[in-house]
Amino acid sequence: MKSTLNKTNEVNGTIVIELEKADYQEKVDKSLTQLRQRAEIPGFRKGKVPKSVIQKMYGKSVLVDEINKIITEELGNFVKENNLKILGEPLADKTPENQVDLDKDETFKFHFNIGLTPTFDLNLEDVEQAYYNVELEDDLVEKQIDSYRQNFGTYLKVEEEAVETDLIKGTLTEVENGEDKAEGMVVENAILMPSYLKDETIKSSFIGSKVGESIEFNPKTAYDNNEAEVASLLQKTKEEIKDINPDFRFDINEVTRFQEAELNQELFDRVVGEGAVASEEEFRAKVQEQILKQFKPGADHLFIHEMRDKIVEKMADIEFPEEFLKSWLIESSEGRNEEQIDKDFPLILDDLKFQIFKQKVIEENEIKIEFKDIEALAIEVARAQFAQYGMSNLPDDVLKNYSKSLLEKEETIQNLYEKATEEKVIEWLKKNIKVVEKTVDSEEFNKIMSEHSHEHGVNHNHDEHEQHDDSEDLSEEAESSEE
Repeated sequence: MKSTLNKTNEVNGTIVIELEKADYQEKVDKSLTQLRQRAEIPGFRKGKVPKSVIQKMYGKSVLVDEINKIITEELGNFVKENNLKILGEPLADKTPENQVDLDKDETFKFHFNIGLTPTFDLNLEDVEQAYYNVELEDDLVEKQIDSYRQNFGTYLKVEEEAVETDLIKGTLTEVENGEDKAEGMVVENAILMPSYLKDETIKSSFIGSKVGESIEFNPKTAYDNNEAEVASLLQKTKEEIKDINPDFRFDINEVTRFQEAELNQELFDRVVGEGAVASEEEFRAKVQEQILKQFKPGADHLFIHEMRDKIVEKMADIEFPEEFLKSWLIESSEGRNEEQIDKDFPLILDDLKFQIFKQKVIEENEIKIEFKDIEALAIEVARAQFAQYGMSNLPDDVLKNYSKSLLEKEETIQNLYEKATEEKVIEWLKKNIKVVEKTVDSEEFNKIMSEHSHEHGVNHNHDEHEQHDDSEDLSEEAESSEE
């Protein structure tokens, strides 16, 4: 077996694999022998079918299968051994003069067209790019602190008259004509909040009430026949209360009122960790730091997205195997024809250029993404997710366990790997271009992000999503060919 690369130019070539009979015949014979042992053909005992019969019935298909296996393995080995940085996958040459005839010949030449990743150098010294730093408004920190005080607040008993937002606890007893109904419904530990009552008359009867008082009312009237709320009050299912409409007496046993958490060491410890801060000033600084962290992903996104456009522009004159790529996309894409590929190709090519640029940065700077980097990023993702629900100080073991569940999915690992890689590329870019630091308040930054998202969504979102998938496939092929 002999394999060669014939380059048309720097980015196009053909791999030619020459097979002689000696390269495949032994494997073909072995497969036919195995088939003979297994074959069950009428008129012959199992394992006793003549070789000539097996050859006639299966010889062609076995030959095709074995040659395909040999060719596939040889293509992969040739690419790796010669360190070919290919785009997409090799495509069988379909020109008539390069076709093989398995019926007539014993020696074959298989031709496969390939697209090669171009070599290039980019000078980015003259590139300028803004990076946005957010300066928080004072009221934003205050709002966040107020939110923490609400999240960590609690309900305390009061002896005062109930207000609209108090929790009123007591016993509900079914009544009939003002008297306890025999064998009627009784609900211990019933709870209601006046603010949720829809009937204003009933609501007003609870506002100003005190422990020891009793109020008679109809729950369905109180909640305007909202089955879910009535069922919750009566501690029944919606089905159980559907056909009943009794009056109840609410005997008030307890009134509790929400008290937001005090701004003290207990709150500091619960929010940012025990002993992390020792004063209100330090706490406010820590909260500010937490909020600022939330803006970094957006700032990085803007930076890399705008840098992508500049890098793609820098790569405008670099030659790519465009016709090969179009052919490969047509063969590998489901649901898109040649016309659609032609239409989408400019954006596909732009995405591919940026993917190749990032790969070049990673290789030339020996940037490594280890699994510990993925694990650390998973923990940060978990921390951010919990923070959205006000849980900003979860123990490390909780975050670790949750992050482990995230890493059970291969797709998640791949996404985190790409994120970690992009962060490394951003770091490299910041050191190798002129970064213009721009400080804006959070409102202005959110406006910039909104405009960016709107523009991206209206003009590019759908198409770029599809094309991004294609370019990732291409870049993955390029990466796999280098391993």
